Amino acid sequence: MRIPAPSKQLVSQYQKKWETLENYVAQESSLRKLFTETYPYNTEMDEVLIKVCSLNDFYSTNIFSPFSVAKHIISLNIDARLNDNDTSLVNDIAKVNVNGKKEFNFYSFATKYCSHHKPKEFPIYDSYVEKLLMALKKQDNFFNFRKLDLKIYSSYKNILIAFREFYNLEDFDLKQIDKYLWQAGKDYYSQKQDTKILQIKTGLPTLQHQD
Repeated sequence: MRIPAPSKQLVSQYQKKWETLENYVAQESSLRKLFTETYPYNTEMDEVLIKVCSLNDFYSTNIFSPFSVAKHIISLNIDARLNDNDTSLVNDIAKVNVNGKKEFNFYSFATKYCSHHKPKEFPIYDSYVEKLLMALKKQDNFFNFRKLDLKIYSSYKNILIAFREFYNLEDFDLKQIDKYLWQAGKDYYSQKQDTKILQIKTGLPTLQHQD
Protein backbone atom coordinates (compact mmCIF):
# COMPACT_ATOMS: atom_id res chain seq x y z
CA MET A 1 0.00 0.00 0.00
CA ARG A 2 1.73 3.14 -1.23
CA ILE A 3 1.53 6.26 0.91
CA PRO A 4 0.15 9.21 -1.11
CA ALA A 5 3.03 11.55 -1.95
CA PRO A 6 2.81 14.83 -0.02
CA SER A 7 1.57 17.68 -2.19
CA LYS A 8 0.29 21.22 -1.73
CA GLN A 9 -3.26 20.00 -2.24
CA LEU A 10 -2.92 17.16 0.26
CA VAL A 11 -1.26 19.30 2.92
CA SER A 12 -3.95 21.97 2.44
CA GLN A 13 -6.64 19.33 2.91
CA TYR A 14 -5.10 18.34 6.20
CA GLN A 15 -4.98 21.98 7.35
CA LYS A 16 -8.74 22.16 6.77
CA LYS A 17 -9.26 18.82 8.48
CA TRP A 18 -7.37 20.11 11.52
CA GLU A 19 -9.85 22.96 11.91
CA THR A 20 -12.67 20.43 12.26
CA LEU A 21 -11.00 18.74 15.26
CA GLU A 22 -12.67 20.88 17.91
CA ASN A 23 -10.92 19.32 20.89
CA TYR A 24 -7.44 19.76 19.39
CA VAL A 25 -8.15 23.29 18.19
CA ALA A 26 -9.41 24.31 21.66
CA GLN A 27 -6.48 22.55 23.32
CA GLU A 28 -3.94 24.31 21.10
CA SER A 29 -5.61 27.67 21.64
CA SER A 30 -5.57 27.35 25.43
CA LEU A 31 -1.94 26.23 25.45
CA ARG A 32 -0.95 29.09 23.12
CA LYS A 33 -2.44 31.60 25.55
CA LEU A 34 -0.83 29.88 28.52
CA PHE A 35 2.65 29.75 26.96
CA THR A 36 2.77 33.04 25.04
CA GLU A 37 0.46 35.38 26.95
CA THR A 38 -0.13 34.28 30.53
CA TYR A 39 3.27 32.75 31.35
CA PRO A 40 5.71 33.49 28.52
CA TYR A 41 8.83 33.21 30.69
CA ASN A 42 10.48 30.26 32.39
CA THR A 43 12.01 31.50 35.62
CA GLU A 44 9.28 30.97 38.24
CA MET A 45 8.40 27.51 39.54
CA ASP A 46 4.62 28.00 39.73
CA GLU A 47 4.49 29.31 36.15
CA VAL A 48 6.69 26.58 34.65
CA LEU A 49 4.99 23.86 36.66
CA ILE A 50 1.51 24.73 35.39
CA LYS A 51 2.83 24.65 31.81
CA VAL A 52 4.47 21.27 32.36
CA CYS A 53 1.32 19.84 33.95
CA SER A 54 -0.95 21.24 31.23
CA LEU A 55 1.17 19.75 28.44
CA ASN A 56 1.42 16.45 30.25
CA ASP A 57 -2.34 16.28 30.73
CA PHE A 58 -3.36 17.36 27.22
CA TYR A 59 -0.80 15.23 25.39
CA SER A 60 -0.46 12.30 27.83
CA THR A 61 3.33 12.60 27.69
CA ASN A 62 3.83 10.38 30.75
CA ILE A 63 5.77 12.92 32.79
CA PHE A 64 5.48 11.15 36.14
CA SER A 65 7.45 13.81 38.04
CA PRO A 66 6.31 17.25 36.79
CA PHE A 67 8.12 19.02 39.62
CA SER A 68 11.47 17.48 38.62
CA VAL A 69 10.89 18.53 35.00
CA ALA A 70 9.88 22.08 35.94
CA LYS A 71 12.89 22.43 38.24
CA HIS A 72 15.15 21.19 35.44
CA ILE A 73 13.70 23.67 32.93
CA ILE A 74 14.24 26.59 35.33
CA SER A 75 17.85 25.51 35.92
CA LEU A 76 18.59 25.77 32.19
CA ASN A 77 17.67 29.47 31.90
CA ILE A 78 15.96 28.75 28.58
CA ASP A 79 14.38 32.09 27.65
CA ALA A 80 17.36 33.55 25.77
CA ARG A 81 17.88 30.25 23.93
CA LEU A 82 14.22 30.13 22.95
CA ASN A 83 14.57 33.68 21.62
CA ASP A 84 17.57 32.57 19.57
CA ASN A 85 15.76 29.47 18.21
CA ASP A 86 18.52 27.30 19.68
CA THR A 87 17.63 23.76 18.56
CA SER A 88 20.11 22.20 21.03
CA LEU A 89 17.78 23.38 23.79
CA VAL A 90 15.28 20.59 23.09
CA ASN A 91 17.69 17.76 23.88
CA ASP A 92 18.87 19.65 26.97
CA ILE A 93 15.31 19.97 28.27
CA ALA A 94 14.59 16.32 27.43
CA LYS A 95 17.25 14.82 29.70
CA VAL A 96 15.91 15.06 33.23
CA ASN A 97 17.37 13.60 36.40
CA VAL A 98 14.38 12.51 38.48
CA ASN A 99 14.80 12.56 42.26
CA GLY A 100 18.56 12.50 41.86
CA LYS A 101 18.45 8.83 40.95
CA LYS A 102 17.95 8.24 37.23
CA GLU A 103 18.08 10.28 34.03
CA PHE A 104 15.07 10.09 31.72
CA ASN A 105 14.78 11.29 28.14
CA PHE A 106 11.45 13.11 27.72
CA TYR A 107 12.19 14.02 24.11
CA SER A 108 8.67 14.27 22.71
CA PHE A 109 7.62 16.39 25.69
CA ALA A 110 10.61 18.71 25.22
CA THR A 111 9.71 19.34 21.57
CA LYS A 112 6.16 20.19 22.63
CA TYR A 113 7.34 22.51 25.40
CA CYS A 114 9.50 24.53 23.03
CA SER A 115 6.94 24.40 20.24
CA HIS A 116 4.23 25.97 22.34
CA HIS A 117 6.51 28.93 22.93
CA LYS A 118 7.52 29.22 19.23
CA PRO A 119 5.46 26.86 17.05
CA LYS A 120 6.95 27.91 13.70
CA GLU A 121 10.52 27.41 14.89
CA PHE A 122 10.21 24.25 16.99
CA PRO A 123 8.20 21.50 15.23
CA ILE A 124 6.85 18.70 17.41
CA TYR A 125 8.24 15.18 17.36
CA ASP A 126 5.70 12.37 17.65
CA SER A 127 5.78 8.62 17.02
CA TYR A 128 3.27 8.96 14.15
CA VAL A 129 5.48 11.62 12.55
CA GLU A 130 8.51 9.37 12.93
CA LYS A 131 6.76 6.41 11.29
CA LEU A 132 5.54 8.48 8.36
CA LEU A 133 8.92 10.11 7.78
CA MET A 134 10.69 6.75 7.83
CA ALA A 135 8.13 5.27 5.41
CA LEU A 136 8.40 8.22 2.99
CA LYS A 137 12.18 8.03 3.15
CA LYS A 138 12.01 4.38 2.09
CA GLN A 139 9.36 5.07 -0.53
CA ASP A 140 10.67 8.30 -2.09
CA ASN A 141 14.21 8.69 -0.69
CA PHE A 142 13.49 12.36 0.07
CA PHE A 143 16.54 12.70 2.34
CA ASN A 144 19.36 10.56 3.70
CA PHE A 145 18.97 10.05 7.46
CA ARG A 146 18.74 7.37 10.11
CA LYS A 147 15.91 6.79 12.55
CA LEU A 148 18.29 7.79 15.34
CA ASP A 149 18.72 11.22 13.72
CA LEU A 150 15.09 12.03 14.46
CA LYS A 151 15.95 12.06 18.18
CA ILE A 152 18.67 14.68 17.69
CA TYR A 153 16.57 17.79 17.43
CA SER A 154 18.83 19.89 15.20
CA SER A 155 18.88 16.96 12.75
CA TYR A 156 15.14 16.44 13.11
CA LYS A 157 14.42 20.04 12.14
CA ASN A 158 16.80 19.82 9.18
CA ILE A 159 15.02 16.64 8.02
CA LEU A 160 11.66 18.44 8.10
CA ILE A 161 13.11 21.35 6.13
CA ALA A 162 14.52 18.90 3.56
CA PHE A 163 11.13 17.15 3.47
CA ARG A 164 9.40 20.45 2.76
CA GLU A 165 11.83 21.30 -0.04
CA PHE A 166 11.76 17.85 -1.66
CA TYR A 167 7.97 17.84 -1.98
CA ASN A 168 7.77 21.55 -2.96
CA LEU A 169 5.88 22.55 0.16
CA GLU A 170 7.69 25.83 0.86
CA ASP A 171 4.33 27.64 1.01
CA PHE A 172 3.75 25.97 4.39
CA ASP A 173 5.50 26.83 7.64
CA LEU A 174 6.86 24.12 9.93
CA LYS A 175 3.79 24.21 12.15
CA GLN A 176 1.58 23.43 9.15
CA ILE A 177 3.96 20.66 8.06
CA ASP A 178 3.76 19.39 11.63
CA LYS A 179 -0.05 19.23 11.50
CA TYR A 180 0.02 17.39 8.18
CA LEU A 181 2.59 14.78 9.26
CA TRP A 182 0.85 13.98 12.53
CA GLN A 183 -2.63 13.65 11.01
CA ALA A 184 -1.46 11.69 7.95
CA GLY A 185 0.70 9.42 10.10
CA LYS A 186 -2.17 8.84 12.51
CA ASP A 187 -4.58 8.11 9.64
CA TYR A 188 -2.23 5.69 7.91
CA TYR A 189 -0.88 3.81 10.92
CA SER A 190 -4.15 3.69 12.84
CA GLN A 191 -5.71 2.15 9.73
CA LYS A 192 -2.91 -0.41 9.56
CA GLN A 193 -3.36 -1.26 13.23
CA ASP A 194 -7.11 -1.67 12.79
CA THR A 195 -6.45 -3.98 9.83
CA LYS A 196 -4.10 -6.14 11.91
CA ILE A 197 -6.66 -6.42 14.72
CA LEU A 198 -9.36 -7.41 12.22
CA GLN A 199 -7.06 -10.04 10.73
CA ILE A 200 -6.36 -11.52 14.16
CA LYS A 201 -10.07 -11.69 14.97
CA THR A 202 -11.15 -13.10 11.61
CA GLY A 203 -8.12 -15.22 10.74
CA LEU A 204 -7.70 -13.45 7.39
CA PRO A 205 -4.20 -13.44 5.86
CA THR A 206 -1.94 -10.47 6.55
CA LEU A 207 -1.90 -7.79 3.87
CA GLN A 208 1.51 -6.72 2.65
CA HIS A 209 2.22 -2.99 2.93
CA GLN A 210 5.11 -1.24 1.30
CA ASP A 211 6.47 0.74 4.21
